[in-house]
Amino acid sequence: MDRRKLLKAATLASAAAGLVACKESKESSRNNLSPCDQTTQADIEWKMVTAWPKNFPGLGTGAQFLADAITQMSGGRLTVKVFGSGELVPAFEVFDAVSAGTAQMGHSAAYYWKGKLPEAQYFGAVPFGMNANEMNAWLYHGGGLELWEKAYRPFGLKPLPVGQSGVQMGGWFNKEINSKEDIKGLVMRIPGMGGEVLSRAGGTPQALPGAELFTALQTGTIDATEWVGPYNDLAFGLYQAAQFYYYPGWHEPTACLEAMINQQAFDALPEDLQSIVEFAAMAANQNMLAEFNANNQRALNALVDEHQVELRQFPDEVLQEFKKYSADVILELSQQSKLSNEIYQSYKSFADQTQSWLKVSELAYLQAR
Repeated sequence: MDRRKLLKAATLASAAAGLVACKESKESSRNNLSPCDQTTQADIEWKMVTAWPKNFPGLGTGAQFLADAITQMSGGRLTVKVFGSGELVPAFEVFDAVSAGTAQMGHSAAYYWKGKLPEAQYFGAVPFGMNANEMNAWLYHGGGLELWEKAYRPFGLKPLPVGQSGVQMGGWFNKEINSKEDIKGLVMRIPGMGGEVLSRAGGTPQALPGAELFTALQTGTIDATEWVGPYNDLAFGLYQAAQFYYYPGWHEPTACLEAMINQQAFDALPEDLQSIVEFAAMAANQNMLAEFNANNQRALNALVDEHQVELRQFPDEVLQEFKKYSADVILELSQQSKLSNEIYQSYKSFADQTQSWLKVSELAYLQAR
């Protein structure tokens, strides 16, 4: 741990000790107002708006995990109530709602905000970019989180990573993809940089919230959609609307999900509660990746064996086409602003470094195994 994290850990330990002392004070004092009573009088309630259906596997449950962790770790001094997409605000209005203070916290994916903050896409998913472990390393120990905070600061928001999907699937298609020609004219739900890459390859990207995917695919409004992976896709029943399930998820080697916090609301918290929010977010970040890894293969088995989904790998020709355009899209994004270039340089430098290490560690081990 660096010094800042060590201090936060000490603060968190102090808060826990305070809760014990508080309990003892209640037991020993009947007539006088104890410190615990004072804390109870200052209980704080937050709203969390999300881009997902409430309690949807992985994403919705990840938001609830974070809310419960904050509530429990604070001893109820800070309680967080979760609202699914559409309950308080629509999925694509989470950013504005938290920025305006309508809710104190949001749970979403950064690439949804490309229209108002193009730089945010680096913190959501980069085609052919870093995987979940690499992203966490960059964010926590490579300066990535500081750059994310810098990007969101003008909007009065504090971002925190709260979940990694791991490598996603390439998506659901109502026709086979045998060559790059099959991409031309394809209407596909795909957000962020991946959508721009698809456009340059001849397709038509659509931005749709998760709750609308099944109907859009089933009615033919779109020809294909990506979502996350087997665990989520099985829950949405996408196998009932498309036959072909392609991999790998070139567009999202991981989706880094975010908690965005209204900065004024965060600053108003006492220091120990601020630390609790940050450490709860770290726990949620790790827990979501574990949840996806624990459930994806089971769900994939069900899709293939029970629902007769046709699992296909993208042809090399198609992947190379996407990779070529991805390099162009990422480079052009880096040239849009000074901040975008700063983020790009940090991201690329860290990715180059970790890629060299992965070749002699993870990749070499998997090949040996």
